[in-house]
Amino acid sequence: MVISLMAVTPLPPVAVAEPPSPLNPASEGAREIANLYWVTFWIALVIFLLVEGLLLYTVIRFRQKDPKVIPPKIHGSTPLEIAWTIAPAVVLLIIFVLMVRTMNAAARPPDNAMPIRVIGHQWWWEFQYPELGIVTGNELYVPVGQPIIAELASDNVIHSFWIPRLAGKIDVVPGQTNTMWFQADMPGNYRGQCAELCGLQHANMNFMVVAVPPDQFELWVRRQQQPAVTASGEAAEGEQLFLNGQCITCHTIAGIQAFGGLGPNLTHFGSRQTIAGLMLRNTPENLVRWLSDPQAVKPGNKMVIERLSRDEVEALAQYLSSLH
Repeated sequence: MVISLMAVTPLPPVAVAEPPSPLNPASEGAREIANLYWVTFWIALVIFLLVEGLLLYTVIRFRQKDPKVIPPKIHGSTPLEIAWTIAPAVVLLIIFVLMVRTMNAAARPPDNAMPIRVIGHQWWWEFQYPELGIVTGNELYVPVGQPIIAELASDNVIHSFWIPRLAGKIDVVPGQTNTMWFQADMPGNYRGQCAELCGLQHANMNFMVVAVPPDQFELWVRRQQQPAVTASGEAAEGEQLFLNGQCITCHTIAGIQAFGGLGPNLTHFGSRQTIAGLMLRNTPENLVRWLSDPQAVKPGNKMVIERLSRDEVEALAQYLSSLH
């Protein structure tokens, strides 16, 4: 009965970050993109007002007052044709120069950029820190003021990696690695999303960049580099369920004999703010809901789990929540 209720109960909103507007930039690269947008917008607005103003003036000024009078023709006016050919060309040239300047700025990462490998799955994001030996899912921790160079790949279809407040979009293509860089200039949670239609749960293929001061990032790194804590009490029962069930075939937890690579790395799952691609806050209640029937929460996702009793689900949730 619990599962049937979950299928019709609306999901609670997850308010973990400001709206991901590219017009509210939080990095130098995003500001360059926003500036280009505003320059183009104002140029387009001026042209729109000019054209519409001339059109209205012409309609009113030269409207037919006497049906017997034929207005003069201007067909074949060389000066006018030159003017309305050169003017748009000049405007487009200005926009082109500004666009190339912005693209070059976005394409040149600083020498001290920290590499992070990003893998797009259906429908979640995997983040690997090759220099730090850390693997996590859907939440990307970065130090404030540190340039990040992301190496992007997909293990299925084409995705698009986009952090609106920090950088522009870039495609994530199977069989090749694309790169981009970004930098968060202030602490905060920055919502990201897939911007390329990639299947049933495309709209819920979200992630979050968590920008923290460098000292807090170092603390986070040290914690992430540690193996999972030894479970006790009800959590120990959940650990045995994890090891003896289907979970171990898809997920990795450092420190125990779990090396599955199909699903997110769960070594420090309890420290994450959200689950299911930011659809739910990471609370014991929501985790029980997810483990009871993942398809009721996020239809079409790749997680297959055996039917468990309520007590087993709660024990498993207790174990995962203890992984800090």
